This record gives sequence, structure tokens and C-alpha cells, in this order.
Amino acid sequence: MKIATVLRNDDYTREVELRLKDKLKEAGSMYTFVTGPDEHPDMVLSIGGDGTLLEAVHQYGMQPTYVGIHTGHLGFYADWRPDELDDFVTMLLEQKEPFIAEYPTVQCQITTGDGQVYHKWALNELVVRNASLSTLVACVNINGDELETFRGDGLIVSSPSGSTAYNKAVDGAIVHPSIEAIQLSEIASINNQAYRTINSSLVLPKHHTVELIVMNPEIMIGLDREQGVWKNVRSIICRVGQEKVKFARYKKLTFWSRVRNSFITGSR
Repeated sequence: MKIATVLRNDDYTREVELRLKDKLKEAGSMYTFVTGPDEHPDMVLSIGGDGTLLEAVHQYGMQPTYVGIHTGHLGFYADWRPDELDDFVTMLLEQKEPFIAEYPTVQCQITTGDGQVYHKWALNELVVRNASLSTLVACVNINGDELETFRGDGLIVSSPSGSTAYNKAVDGAIVHPSIEAIQLSEIASINNQAYRTINSSLVLPKHHTVELIVMNPEIMIGLDREQGVWKNVRSIICRVGQEKVKFARYKKLTFWSRVRNSFITGSR
């Protein structure tokens, strides 16, 4: 099996990677460490936090399975702590078959005013804001039918696993990753006698699309950790992605246990 690693940029994380590699080498395992997507690893180890995991997924794509080892604050995606490396190595060496958890993604099609089309995806969420300090204005269509004209700070389209991230911070619902859905949530919408929005998160099933027809000449688009200013965006269409990100789970830790440990107890 070929393994790649993606690291948080700090000395402690690099130390954890060296310890892991040494343990596998001492055991005389057949695991080979590779560098870069061109070498097509079977497994990618993310050592760091949730941001590191998002970086790993966008670097290596949908083909490998992912395992998270957190080396800082408790990671929502990560299963393992540095003090559990021996247990993790033992499971690898004994070739224990992991449970493969598949997490849906958000698939996005961004079309500009001159007809250029860009295909993007996110494991957590797409976030749209105005590039300046003024209000974002966007018509929101569901399956081609107009729902509302949004005015406010921004809009989030999240996946089920991303529902626990920025979406949760704006009081969106937490959705289990086994549900193939996307969620549209508003960031500080304007609601008064002149302007009205639904002012509630919407959970849309797999066969639905949400289209944002943008009125601002410049907007800020965030796709997981990637952020940038886009000019002359005409529309953004989002749906549940056709492919899923695969996580290798070597120990039992349910989604709701992750929710509890991440937001209530703060421990594993």
C-alpha cells in the first residue's frame, strides 16, 4: 500500500510524522510512503487539524482513502491522537479492514458574464460574500424556480459534514453525512418592510439544485480553504456532488459522538 502525508506546518506535527514512519519501518512493513498525487497513493494521512484535512482532500482528490491524526485542537474529521500511534500502526500491520465512510460533497458550476464556466467542488462548503463592505445581492432559485432575492452579508451552501462548520455558526442544521443533501444558509440577511428573505436554512435533496444569480460586480467566493475575488460572476449552481470523499475508519466513533466531542465535551 502506498501512503502519502499532508502536514500542518509546525515542528510538532513533523515530529509526529517521523515517529509514525519510524514505527512502520521498525515493524518491517510493506507500506511505502510517496509524495504527490502523481504517485497515486492508496491512503492519505492528514496530520494536523481539519484545515489540513481539507488541504489534503483538494490535493489528492477522490481516489484515496483518508485518515486524520490531529496534532492541535480537536479535529472533527480526525480519528487519532498522537499518543495513539501504536494502536494505529498495529491495525495497519495486522491489515485490519477499516469501515469506509463516504462523505458527500458540494458540486458547483460558476458562470461568468462572458460565458466562461468553471467547475468546482467543496467537502465543507461554498461561501459567497460581496468583495467590498457593501451588501451581497443575489436572486436564489431552487430547481429553476425563484425563491427570494437575498440581501445581506453572504450565503453558504454546505455539505452534510460541512454542516458542522461555518453553517453551524449561522444556526444552520447539523446533517448526518449519510444523507445526500446540500444546505443553503443565510449570513446576516436584511429583513424589513422593504426586503424579505426566508431567513432559515434549507436542506435540499440530491436531485435538487440551488442557483445564485449574482448582482454584484465583484464577489468573494470561498471553497473550503480556497478564497478569492471573482469578477462578473453571473450565476453559481450547486448540487450534491457525484463523487464522495472516503475516510478509512479503523475504530468506532460515530458521527454523533464526533458532534458531542467537538462541541460539548471537547474530548475523545
